[in-house]
Amino acid sequence: MRPILLFAAVLCTIVTTASAEPQKLWEAKGFKSPESALYDPNAGVIYVSNANGDLMTKDGNGFISKLAPNGDILELEWVTGLDSPTGLALADGTLYVNDWDQIVAIDVASKAVKERYEVPGAKFLNDLASDSKGRVFSSDMVTNSIWMLDGGKVSLFVQDDNLDNPNGLYVEEGRILVASWGKMAADFSTKVPGHVKAVDLKTKAVSDLGDPTPVGNLDGIAPDGAGGYHVTDWVKGGLFHVTKDGKAVRVAPLNPHSADLCAGPEGAVIIPMMAEGTVLALKVK
Repeated sequence: MRPILLFAAVLCTIVTTASAEPQKLWEAKGFKSPESALYDPNAGVIYVSNANGDLMTKDGNGFISKLAPNGDILELEWVTGLDSPTGLALADGTLYVNDWDQIVAIDVASKAVKERYEVPGAKFLNDLASDSKGRVFSSDMVTNSIWMLDGGKVSLFVQDDNLDNPNGLYVEEGRILVASWGKMAADFSTKVPGHVKAVDLKTKAVSDLGDPTPVGNLDGIAPDGAGGYHVTDWVKGGLFHVTKDGKAVRVAPLNPHSADLCAGPEGAVIIPMMAEGTVLALKVK
C-alpha cells in the first residue's frame, strides 16, 4: 500500500502544481505600443490605449482600441487624435485617458472627446483610477504626484517622494493602492525597484502595503477578486500576485514591457504587451 499511497501523493502534487499555472485564454495582435487595458463590464468591452510610438512625444497619432471579451478586435482605432495615451479609467459613462500632460474625457456612447483637462506642471501622466464618487486620480511618476479630477476641476491630491515614482493606481475602500516604479534616476533606471504602496484618501499619508521588499519596476495594478492584487513588472517583465499584506510572488514569466493590466471577465487578467504589440489574457489560479 505504501508505494500506491506515495504515487497518489506525487500525482496529487503534480496536478495541484499544474492547475496553479496561468492558462492562456487568448492573445490579440496588431496594436501599436499598447500601454493600458480596461474592462467595461456595462458595455461588455475592453479598451486599450495605443501610444503608437514614443511615450514621451506629442505626435497626435495615439488612439484607443475596443475589443470583445474574447479578444476579437471590434475597432482598432475606436478613438484617434491622442498623443501618448496611457492609463484608463471609467466614471459615469465617460472613459478618461491620460495623455502626456492632459486627462482626456471621452463619451463612451458617442466616442467623442468631451473635454481635455490640462494638468499644470505634469511631466508624465501615467495611470488613472476612479472611485465610487466619480473622482478620477492620475499618477505623474516623474514628479511623485497624484492628481485628482473632481467636478471638472483638476487639483494636486498628494505629492510625496515616498510614493517612489508612482505608476499604477487602484482605488478601494479608504485608500489608493500604488504600484511604484522605485526611486528613479533621470533615465528611469532604479537602484532599488518598487513595490506596492498605499495612500490614505482622508489623511493622504503614504505607507507601504505591508511587506516593503522590492518587487520590480511596477507598471499596473488590478484586484484579483479575492482580496489580493496582480501587478506587472515593465522592465524585466512578469506578472506578480500580491497578497493584502504586500507579499509578492511571480505567477507568470512575461517578456519585458508587460504594461498596465486590468481585471477582465470571469477572472481573466488582461495585459498589454507593449513591445510586442499584443494584448494577452491569462487565467490565474
